Amino acid sequence: MWWKTLSVALIIYAITAGMLVPLKPGITYVSPGVVKSGQDITLRVFGYNSFYTKARADEIRIWLQFDESNAVLGQKTAILNDTTVEASFQMPSGMPEKGTFAMLNVIVDHPVDGVSLLPSAVEFRLDTTATSKAGWQDNPIEQLHIVKDLSYPYRNVIYESIRNTYYHVPMWFALMFMFLGSVIYSIRYLKSQHLDDDKKAVAFTEAGLLFGLLGLVTGMLWAHYAWGSAWSNDIKQLMTAVALLVYLAYFILRSSFDEPEKGARLSAVYNIFAFASLVPLLYIVPRMFASLHPGAEGSPAFGSQDLDNTMRMVFYPSIIGFSLLGLWLAQLRYRYAKIQDVLYDID
Repeated sequence: MWWKTLSVALIIYAITAGMLVPLKPGITYVSPGVVKSGQDITLRVFGYNSFYTKARADEIRIWLQFDESNAVLGQKTAILNDTTVEASFQMPSGMPEKGTFAMLNVIVDHPVDGVSLLPSAVEFRLDTTATSKAGWQDNPIEQLHIVKDLSYPYRNVIYESIRNTYYHVPMWFALMFMFLGSVIYSIRYLKSQHLDDDKKAVAFTEAGLLFGLLGLVTGMLWAHYAWGSAWSNDIKQLMTAVALLVYLAYFILRSSFDEPEKGARLSAVYNIFAFASLVPLLYIVPRMFASLHPGAEGSPAFGSQDLDNTMRMVFYPSIIGFSLLGLWLAQLRYRYAKIQDVLYDID
């Protein structure tokens, strides 16, 4: 059927585009990480996927930004290599507002690479004994070079692992679609008592559980890279494990009955309650606690800051591709169950 070909094509597209499209230039870290008011410093910026040598030193601008209205522009910019550039700063003797310290953003504007930002990169401490003629410039960041090309956004901490977005997250979409199909057929079985509906419910549950395991594994690999540990007892990880155990119990319940009709009837009822618990476990409970997952604190979900238009070109087709693949797998499992029935009848 056409949708099977479409699923394979979309998955191949997601794997190819997800792996080959480069990331935008970014900033990995800067040195020094702590400066004092009134101090003269030379800030060294280390870029990622950057090409600083493709421009003249006087074309590159570097700021230490306090907020949207206050920043200090670096002077005497020097290019050391493609991924390293430095500039000198004379820090103001005070702060734009009350306080003894603040975290400054580092912004690099490059005519070829475009704009790179490292949030909260430098700690600025107030030295009450310091004096400096330098001051904070009002609205100094302007005429930035915005480069529009086919590339993925650079995100600190996750770096190249951002590509896992196209595989890890679609697994959970596919899981939800499979479990939704499963509960629909369980409800149909309770109404019709046709064993074919029960077999389809089982097939969709098996496919959903497979995608859940794949989603958990890809998530653990991502966590190992980004958080330093494959399992950090993050609330989203814990609730995912609980949800998968709930559906694993579905198969244990079925196997505990000798009578197929009785097992099918009780497991269908259980499947309804299992799906009802799925949404709270995966989407409601994790929002009640702080999470390491993307999104605002207490809301581990994707926001507008997590995907750009280039990523959406791969992300949405990947969801469709893996969901159709899940439908295909469920169909194969249903056919296998039908073949088993025929073989047992012959025996």
